[in-house]
Amino acid sequence: MDVVEEYTGHVDPNGPAARRTLDALTITKISVGPMDNNAYLLVCRRTGDALLIDAAADPERLADLLGHDAERPRLKTVVTTHQHPDHWQALGAVAGANGSNTAAHPLDAPPLPVPPDFLVEHGDTLEVGDSTLSVIHLRGHTPGSIAILYRDPAGHAHLFTGDSLFPGGVGKTSSPENFNSLLDDVQARLFDVLPDDTWFYPGHGDDSTLGEQKPHLDEWRARGW
Repeated sequence: MDVVEEYTGHVDPNGPAARRTLDALTITKISVGPMDNNAYLLVCRRTGDALLIDAAADPERLADLLGHDAERPRLKTVVTTHQHPDHWQALGAVAGANGSNTAAHPLDAPPLPVPPDFLVEHGDTLEVGDSTLSVIHLRGHTPGSIAILYRDPAGHAHLFTGDSLFPGGVGKTSSPENFNSLLDDVQARLFDVLPDDTWFYPGHGDDSTLGEQKPHLDEWRARGW
């Protein structure tokens, strides 16, 4: 698989993956499936252990992303950010092929095709090699939607938001109550506590930073979506 090493936050459907190299981890983004879902492969540079966020679709492309030689990363964990089917179409195939553990929030676990090996709640952590990731529960898009945070000791934070936060607004909700819940959580658990230079990686489309989006919070609340 072609991988672009100059990371911009944009990938094209059926196009090459894009890799960002940090001191301890690499983060590789790929678009899969008919809904242009983003999947993110995090690999510990020292151990070769890996964690995948959202095995959304196209198990063959995800297998190619991992590689097929003896030096390929060891996919230890697959995290599902929420229960919507476009985010787990390849979960069974990818986890089964690699002997990976799976993780999700308990409120979103029942619809998944593979019962999670780990149920993760707000404040829990996950490991990828030498690095620790934090779980942030964001209630509203679905009951058990989660974001995954990596605080890079050598740089800015990296936040994987699933469908809870995008450039331009929060994720789709089914009622005003759910919208307010999601925006409240996004503000209190992300914007109010994480630095503006936190780079976030959504479930579809291009990346952004919290600082770029923060001035629009009042606008989002006023429009109601």
